Amino acid sequence: MATTDPAWTDLSVKFVDHYVLIVDAMRSQGLWDDDDGFFYDVLVRPDGSYQPLRVRSLVGLLPLLAVAAPPQEVLDELPDFAARLAWLTKRRPDLLGGLVRRSGPDDRNLLLSLVDQVRMARILSRLFDEGEFFSPFGVRSLSAAYRDGYTTAVNGASMTIDYEPGESRSGLFGGNSNWRGPIWMPVNVLLADALRIYGHYLGDEIRVEVPTGSGTSMTLVDAADEIDRRLIALFRRGPSGRRPSDGNRIEASDSPLWSSQVTFSEYFHGDTGEGLGASHQTGWTALIAHVLCRP
Repeated sequence: MATTDPAWTDLSVKFVDHYVLIVDAMRSQGLWDDDDGFFYDVLVRPDGSYQPLRVRSLVGLLPLLAVAAPPQEVLDELPDFAARLAWLTKRRPDLLGGLVRRSGPDDRNLLLSLVDQVRMARILSRLFDEGEFFSPFGVRSLSAAYRDGYTTAVNGASMTIDYEPGESRSGLFGGNSNWRGPIWMPVNVLLADALRIYGHYLGDEIRVEVPTGSGTSMTLVDAADEIDRRLIALFRRGPSGRRPSDGNRIEASDSPLWSSQVTFSEYFHGDTGEGLGASHQTGWTALIAHVLCRP
């Protein structure tokens, strides 16, 4: 936006500062667990110490989204932004360490990334594990490894979370609201887009096993395409002629009046792909059109 309207230049400088400060906070609070190779939520105790909640959820995948590869032409048009980045690189390497990578002739190819290549590989081994996040219909919001639940003590109280692939069994968070297992279209699309940015920058020599343990090696771009294929499978008719997203609703009937109607559900069952929540969530589930129309 700043390349066409200079009024946005100050915001571009402000946001790169915010980016660096957020990363510094993540580091100081110990969100990355090197033993597990994953980012975890952390509770701040009354005494100021930190308690990690070792539950593998979307929290640990979202750092993958903090990636950008602005073309050099864009940086040339944003001298204030480029100058701020150069100042941080020179004066505050303690903050910027690992966040900026340059390659190509005269270091003109730039990658801003919260997750380095080693950590990315460890996170992706979880993401593409079908026993954890990788459903036949996209990426789950909570690892399926918690089908039997996860319990920890918080200030002396026992707290439990378990994988709930469909509707929430608790109304505590707003009726049918559920981020404990189902597939959410917008986060899946963002994850696939982020993998493409990494893939275009790092090249085809960087590969990941998809699914984890299958022995099938893919480039990051191909892995992103596999996420897309699984999202599309929500709406693709199976051998029975029915769409997984229809579940057992009337849209799954043999009646032409109903079977031709496609609903844009709010989220989808983490195992079966059945559409759940609001049934006309075009605000984000219509992103499937973006997925279908990728070049």
